[in-house]
Amino acid sequence: MTLIQETSWLYPLKGVVYFASHPFLYPLLRARLLPCLILSFFVLANLFFWTYLPQVAFLAIFHGRHLAFINGAFLVLGEGSIITALLFECFFVDETLVDVFDATLINEGCGALVATSRVIDPSASDPVKQLGKPTTSVVYSPFSLRQIIEFIIFLPLNFIPVAGTPLFLVMTGYRAGQLHHFRYFQLLGFTKKERNHYLSRRKLRYTWFGVTALMLQLVPVLSMLFLITTSAGSALWASRLEKKRSLMGNSNDLEPGPRYEDDPP
Repeated sequence: MTLIQETSWLYPLKGVVYFASHPFLYPLLRARLLPCLILSFFVLANLFFWTYLPQVAFLAIFHGRHLAFINGAFLVLGEGSIITALLFECFFVDETLVDVFDATLINEGCGALVATSRVIDPSASDPVKQLGKPTTSVVYSPFSLRQIIEFIIFLPLNFIPVAGTPLFLVMTGYRAGQLHHFRYFQLLGFTKKERNHYLSRRKLRYTWFGVTALMLQLVPVLSMLFLITTSAGSALWASRLEKKRSLMGNSNDLEPGPRYEDDPP
């Protein structure tokens, strides 16, 4: 059981179950559901109509006809997930992701951590209603030009037969995984240097988390729904890290503890 609990790639899946089993989160989705579905459908329909067959024709040179149709579909779905994610994170959904993340942390007993960044009303009837106005800047996942560049650079991996698409997911998974904990690092007050130091020792965990999150976002039309549920999963992981940190007396050996400082000369 402990091994399963520690497996980072499961947390995006746990987020789906958690969101579905906690009705207090539903109002956060309700206002976004229709625009999410419409935009996802519009983006995917246009990509498949205009780009699917040309990409299949190109992939057929490397993969053969039958694999080209399959890998071409994954390629278009990946492109669609990136486009819709960018549109929603930039214009519509980042505030919702923050609220889902913070409400999940409160429900998991980490309200004190959330209180460092926003007003909390403990008398409210559920964690979502407890969320007050932010007292500092709140961002779930910032726009990452580097992520877009890496996506473009690694896109040709899809030309490799059979193994290409899994390799593409793994290579882009690390960046995707760490961005899902940007809000957590923000709550901890990590500087960029501290954040990079922490992430450098946990690359594999964040890569597998990111791979699962990306796979969920490849599901046609439902990609934005899974982006929202993944924020619950990332909060579940963060709450477990916080509880472990508390049990270990804020030890930095396992999870984020005292602030990172350069080694003395």
